[in-house]
Amino acid sequence: MKAFTKFQGTIVPIMNDNIDTDQLIPKQYLKSTEKTGFGKYLFDEWRYNEDGSDNLNFNLNKAEYKKGTILITGENFGCGSSREHAAWALQDYGFHVIVAGGYSGIFYMNWLNNGHLPITLPKEDRDELSKLSGDIVVTVDLENNKLSANGKDYFFNLEETWKERLLKGLDSIGLTLQYEDKIKEFENNHM
Repeated sequence: MKAFTKFQGTIVPIMNDNIDTDQLIPKQYLKSTEKTGFGKYLFDEWRYNEDGSDNLNFNLNKAEYKKGTILITGENFGCGSSREHAAWALQDYGFHVIVAGGYSGIFYMNWLNNGHLPITLPKEDRDELSKLSGDIVVTVDLENNKLSANGKDYFFNLEETWKERLLKGLDSIGLTLQYEDKIKEFENNHM
């Protein structure tokens, strides 16, 4: 997993509450266990018209948001069924940070386990951020728990264990391998 310390990107606002995993990636696209190839299906039912053409009213299809890497959204993001494919679809599309009012617990963990940052901010802060132009650079500084945009700082909290894992780029296996010497010592003394 790659270390996450600072990140710069642009926003895509999709301010709906209760965006569930089926809206993120419908079940018919869950035929692979590879982590790539899902970005084209992200928000499939909102992003495309019935004839397969782009829905030009949806923000992912608007020119100013085409290269966005920070999703600004509503409450209870990622609710619904447990499918890691939702995190993979967001990742494959190019998102690295999600700013929401809250998350489904399973989605929150899937997003973290894939090395990405879920930020929780109050509605008024998210509303401000959602009004930014899609070309304004937003900086996320994980070491200082700070998101900065357009001359304003927004502070967020992240559990210290997860913060350290992201800063060091440690997945669960990497975290375990930090204790390899102690594990070997235990094995030598007890087996």
